[in-house]
Amino acid sequence: MSEVATVRLPNNRYTLFRVFKYTVYLLLAYNVYAFFLENHAAAGAVFADGLQLGKVIEAYNDSIDTLAWVLLLLVFELETYVLADEKIRGWVKWSLNAVSSCCYLFIVYSFYGYVAELAYLTDLLPVAASACELAQQGGWQLVLEQDEYVQLGAANCGALADGQLLRLPDVQIVGSAATWSGIEWLAWTDVVNAGAWLLVVGILGFEVWLQLRHELSGRIMRYSQWIKGILYSTLFLCAIYWGYSGSLLEFWDAFLWLVAFFFIEMNLFQWQAETNAE
Repeated sequence: MSEVATVRLPNNRYTLFRVFKYTVYLLLAYNVYAFFLENHAAAGAVFADGLQLGKVIEAYNDSIDTLAWVLLLLVFELETYVLADEKIRGWVKWSLNAVSSCCYLFIVYSFYGYVAELAYLTDLLPVAASACELAQQGGWQLVLEQDEYVQLGAANCGALADGQLLRLPDVQIVGSAATWSGIEWLAWTDVVNAGAWLLVVGILGFEVWLQLRHELSGRIMRYSQWIKGILYSTLFLCAIYWGYSGSLLEFWDAFLWLVAFFFIEMNLFQWQAETNAE
């Protein structure tokens, strides 16, 4: 790493830059709590009969995924900015590798969770009864949007009278075909977003590994920046789609992550430039 205080900014402006950067990091840490509340509310509807241990990651996929990403971001910040090269040795190096390995494990598993959720949504079943007939039976939930459910009753069943009804298999959750279609598009966005981020951090991890060995050349940087440019553009499009679809928490979270990894990219670029100068 480097003493990146050589950002060539006046002290007061550099202090503001650091305050802004770590404020973004703290906001991302808070999002772990925000996603936990959202997942917990959804889990109560989807797993009304009890949450099995094997379904925990599927139920709390967003919050677990975000927590792993926050820890991985911290590791990248330590490697590319906070710690000097000579300090990333011995137990420090192994500790960082252990934390990042656990994070990668949960991130990959969360990616599997997004894929499993998408597959679950493609297996919807038609409902022969009307929405108001289901409301009279009791115990049915109405899906409003992704991870948002309300009790199906006489007050809201009439809005579904003229539409085709679909339900999730094995649970009493029903919704219109149009609503499920929108949710499926959001699930596709989750999968694409998670896959793109996996590739981004894979490339970043490889670059950090090369930089610690003083083998990160300008040519490798140019190729990786080109690839990551495509990936970051994909992530930006996912954020726009979330904002367009009204998923404001996902849009805000995606925006913060792009800003956070812009800081990591700056750290890496300055670290590599400083090493070359030395």
